[in-house]
Amino acid sequence: MRSSPMTTRTTLAAALLIAPLLVTAVGLTACGQKDKPAAQPTAAAAQARKVSVGAVETRPLGGGVEASGLLVSREEAAVGSELSGYRVARLYADEGDYVRAGQPLAQLDDTLLRAQIDQQAAVTAQAEAEARRVADLDGQGVLSQEQIETRRYTAKAQEAALKELRTRAARMTITAPVGGLVLQRGVQPGQIAGGGTTPWFSIARDGLVELDAEVNEADLAGIRVGQPVQVTLPGGQSVSGTVRLISPRVDSANRLGRVRVRLPVRPDLRPGGFGRAVFGATGAPVTAVPEAAIRYEADGLYLMTVDSGDRAHQVAIKVGRKGGGWAQLIQGPPAGTRVVLGGASFVTDGDLVRPTASSQMAAR
Repeated sequence: MRSSPMTTRTTLAAALLIAPLLVTAVGLTACGQKDKPAAQPTAAAAQARKVSVGAVETRPLGGGVEASGLLVSREEAAVGSELSGYRVARLYADEGDYVRAGQPLAQLDDTLLRAQIDQQAAVTAQAEAEARRVADLDGQGVLSQEQIETRRYTAKAQEAALKELRTRAARMTITAPVGGLVLQRGVQPGQIAGGGTTPWFSIARDGLVELDAEVNEADLAGIRVGQPVQVTLPGGQSVSGTVRLISPRVDSANRLGRVRVRLPVRPDLRPGGFGRAVFGATGAPVTAVPEAAIRYEADGLYLMTVDSGDRAHQVAIKVGRKGGGWAQLIQGPPAGTRVVLGGASFVTDGDLVRPTASSQMAAR
């Protein structure tokens, strides 16, 4: 049966109307399918395990004496006010600031003191004028010698009182006795100075921080001033230092002697922190990894390395000598490779991880 021309034209028009709708539907479906994978990395990143990360380094190893201790300021200056009854008007420094010697740290309100100085200056000027009037009257009988000496004494006393007030005015500005790092601030704006012994500021002179290591009595004989020391911080960072001072006494209770290790000025060395030292580490530098990163499996030793995309990868290794919390890598990744510390047993090959801010790589 033949279709009429009218029917043919109607069918063609319907097809032309439906075709764009089909293309649009297909396009929306394709776009929806492309958008789904883009949300997956965000969800994976949110579920990534937070880990501490160190690094493979080139460093010397040796069988030196090991000891631990606390980081301390080499010399700590305590700053306060000798005056009482004055309000703290302004503070010029805070914890963490580096200050120079003589730099103002705090200012006391000297409004009342300035008025006292002006008053005392007037009284002193009058007393000095009275003393000048009797300067040449000794033995002339115009005034008794006692009256003459009283005027002279009064002038000197008033001058001394004026000098004391001016000295107090000079101390209304609290300045730093040494240059260095402000470790602590114990004063607040508006506080009334009490003239007590509690310091307002504690300053580490020149920002110098040392390791106060406790060494067994038997090991002290093998340590000398100027000897190289490798200090490892809790985050895995390694710092090179030298022996500055060996205590002349040993604690009778625990048989430990104290050794002060000079360290470079670094922002990650904070008084009160912990450090482990290896004295007299010797030998040529080798590729080494923190022992905390080594993963012990039934079939050998492994590291969990972290690539630039924060993906963990299990790598088989072979180690040699050990010392100071480090192990020589005979076979393994090159220096500079990031490795997972401590929690490597909870990370599997291919996992996405989040290195912590306190990790070794973050401290560099």
